[in-house]
Amino acid sequence: MSKVSCPAVLISAPASGQGKTLATAALARAWKNRGLKVRAFKCGPDFLDPMILQKASNHPVYNLDLGMCGSDDGLKRLHAAAQEADVIIVEGVMGLYDGNPSSADIAARYGLPVLLAIDAGGMAQTFGALASGLLAYKPELKPAGVLANKVGSAGHAKLLRDSLPPHLSWFGALPRDADFALPERHLGLFRADEIDDLDARIEAAARALTDSGELPLPPAVSFELPAGEGQAPLLAGKTIAVARDAAFCFIYPANLDWLREMGAKVAFFSPLHDQALPDADACWLPGGYPELHLEALAGNTAMRDALRRAWQQGKPMLAECGGMMALTESIDDRPAFGLLPGKCRMHDRLQGLGVMQMTLPTGDLGAHVFHYGSFETGLTPVATMPSRFGKPEHVYRHGSLQASFLHFYFASNPAAAASLFLSNEHRS
Repeated sequence: MSKVSCPAVLISAPASGQGKTLATAALARAWKNRGLKVRAFKCGPDFLDPMILQKASNHPVYNLDLGMCGSDDGLKRLHAAAQEADVIIVEGVMGLYDGNPSSADIAARYGLPVLLAIDAGGMAQTFGALASGLLAYKPELKPAGVLANKVGSAGHAKLLRDSLPPHLSWFGALPRDADFALPERHLGLFRADEIDDLDARIEAAARALTDSGELPLPPAVSFELPAGEGQAPLLAGKTIAVARDAAFCFIYPANLDWLREMGAKVAFFSPLHDQALPDADACWLPGGYPELHLEALAGNTAMRDALRRAWQQGKPMLAECGGMMALTESIDDRPAFGLLPGKCRMHDRLQGLGVMQMTLPTGDLGAHVFHYGSFETGLTPVATMPSRFGKPEHVYRHGSLQASFLHFYFASNPAAAASLFLSNEHRS
């Protein structure tokens, strides 16, 4: 099936902090409550917002990013979603035109109508002018409508709705209510499973939207499968041990899909709680929050020893961001697993931010960085790439271990990604 159509919309805003994630989650849940199959996506290299959207839609959430993932990857995933969904909802990143590529660029590339979530506190008729101007700024955008956030009353909501021009649909209002707010920490929102009443918050927000007006479906969008040949199963017969728990939770669902598409079996383990590694050919420690679980990490000497044995056996190991930090000698002078020579520190200010194509010996691999940590080591980097924001980012190799602050997107270059999980003699 080369072309398939489905109602679809991208949720954006005039700026960050306008309530896009809550608005997207509420709208997804409201449609789900009507019996519709909802598939959600997130623009940009984000891990935390997709956890919220997965809770709202009850389905894994994938990323769309023209730089890290590639244009065709996004089209392939939208095409797949459209085959099974009744509606597709995409949460943008920052303000509509912020970044390069921006949410507007992603909307234009895939033909997604744009719905604006606007913080309407302290605003009345200007609401309609703001929405109209933002959506008209780039003529190729398809306007869908507007959703109002932090609304003071039913009368306030009516003023906002009446200010909209006829071509912009009303997608409801969320009241100014502290119970709807989503808690945050230094890397963004809390993980979905850390917010005890998250489902109740999403449900309440969905009811508020439904109560403030009949929610229309967005226009249908046609998605055509990009041309391309199938990829050989580069990891056929391999088992990859993947760390996954409260400290290691930054995992793109697309990366797990890719491992399986490459023929690998995925075996999850918890560095916090397990005493041994699964029987596996390679090991992947993704990013997360090791700095919040240092006592448990330091106390799990059985896992420390198991990781060292795997490394001594020459099993390929990939450690990304928090995964790398956990394998170093210490984090803020508190002991970590001690496999990677060097020490990490956490800082109050961001140390790295941006999307990049990291040049590895086997090719360029899409990745992003977003970290408050720094790493001091005597190791010589095997790859270095300047970051748009902050310091250059490095990839280190220590025996069979490759480590960096980067979060890689495997499907952006299958051969380069597969090499991370293959021993030297099996690399092409």
